[in-house]
Amino acid sequence: MTTHIEDNSPGNVPVRTALLLAAGTGSRLRPLTRDAPKCLTEIGGVPILEQQVRCLEHWGFERLVIVLGHLENCIREFLHRRTSSLQIDYIVNPRYRTTNNIYSLWLAREFVREPMLLIESDLFFDAPLLGPMVHADSIAVSTIRPWMTGSTVELDERRRVIAMHVGSDTQRGKSSLKTVNIYSLSESAWRNVRERLDRHITAGNVGDYYEIVFSELIAEGTLSLRPVLFDPDRWYEIDTPSDLAAAERMFSRPVKGLPPRKERYSAGPRP
Repeated sequence: MTTHIEDNSPGNVPVRTALLLAAGTGSRLRPLTRDAPKCLTEIGGVPILEQQVRCLEHWGFERLVIVLGHLENCIREFLHRRTSSLQIDYIVNPRYRTTNNIYSLWLAREFVREPMLLIESDLFFDAPLLGPMVHADSIAVSTIRPWMTGSTVELDERRRVIAMHVGSDTQRGKSSLKTVNIYSLSESAWRNVRERLDRHITAGNVGDYYEIVFSELIAEGTLSLRPVLFDPDRWYEIDTPSDLAAAERMFSRPVKGLPPRKERYSAGPRP
């Protein structure tokens, strides 16, 4: 007789809540974002948000918490029109025009207390990539391509994340990988992040990127994240019209791991 002992350590308990940051104005993607939020921009006829929700459903997520700001009603209406197995909760960032994503993440501190997946709303990717991220305390990373900008992480010889470089401190050495801006956090890791977020917001640092918090905790050894490698040819971060064109080329063939799209989605009302 074999006795199965369930492993409930933080890294092995599946994450079932996703926190999506979607408050920004998407100013670099104008004029497309004048009448619709960036997350409703279409790649191959599929809105970014639609693809993200499909991926979450595919991997068994149960709750989606969204921080809204710019044109928030468009997102509410879009999600209201589609049938989803997800419980969807909304948080409104009233200061979305004058704050950065650190403030949006801080606003979620009282609404999300369980392990969670943190994801940004301008990422388009194949569903299979998300699979390993259902295990807590993971960070999605990618080998660096010329189009990639933003934060990077540094790994040691044992493939452990030992540093995060943010903004102008970005590193592109042999041991560096680009952050994809998807993180899964255990309850204890998320608690540590919330406490550090409180410090920054109390100090008035509302214009920072939340990666500042992650970089500090990693440097102190109080946040340990397992790198999950995303294929650089199967994900894209859409910030500008040139990003959008590149993503259209990348995903000119169907995205993997999901059933074919049966209709074209729109930010406007259905006929």
